Amino acid sequence: MQKFKEKENKIVAIMQPYIFPYIGYWQLINAVDTFVLYDDVNFIKRGYINRNSILLNGKPYLFSIPVEKLSQNKLIKDTKLKFTTKDKENFLRTITLAYQKAPYYKDFYPILQDIVMNENNDVTNYIKYSIEKIIAYLNINTNILVSSQINKNMTLKNEKKIIEINKQLESSCYINAIGGKSLYKYEDFAKEDIKLYFIKTLDYSYNQFENNFISDLSIIDVLMFNSNKEAKKLISNYRLI
Repeated sequence: MQKFKEKENKIVAIMQPYIFPYIGYWQLINAVDTFVLYDDVNFIKRGYINRNSILLNGKPYLFSIPVEKLSQNKLIKDTKLKFTTKDKENFLRTITLAYQKAPYYKDFYPILQDIVMNENNDVTNYIKYSIEKIIAYLNINTNILVSSQINKNMTLKNEKKIIEINKQLESSCYINAIGGKSLYKYEDFAKEDIKLYFIKTLDYSYNQFENNFISDLSIIDVLMFNSNKEAKKLISNYRLI
């Protein structure tokens, strides 16, 4: 499915910044005009802000980007990476070990290398850079903003804060990941003249060497096994509910 459109609209999505996230995250980016990195909320340990999985020796392998003084009492925007040059080189060696025989390794690896070697140690800015590089590779024209830079009422929480961000951005439509269906109500957004949708990833698969397909791995896996055009088709394979 292509990017959802309405007349005179502004379609927004809001998600915490994740490092090299799974395909559903990119579908959400692809579905909207403006994607907001939600960085003025608490860092979640053992979440996907600094972790994800790739395919290594036919099995999912969880990688983690080192972070300074990891704490759930600290906002994402105040969290710094502890990703040394040696750590970055080791990570890239792991990627090469995992994917050097993949069909699009030579196409995507230089972009990945540029992202990984980025010297910015701010978690939000490091991830924002990675997202902008990858959406450029995929020819996705979505504006990436940062929630901590949006003027808003910081006393609001949860759904009310999400609605407030949408209002500040003059949104007419908000799209959320399907996991938020129990958190947000259509009628609460409708009261503010904002349409609410949830994005659902449809079934997909692609060849991963000779292995049985493993879904929901990092975008790194998707782009090692698919051209940017093929990956864009996969990222367009969703439904709004």
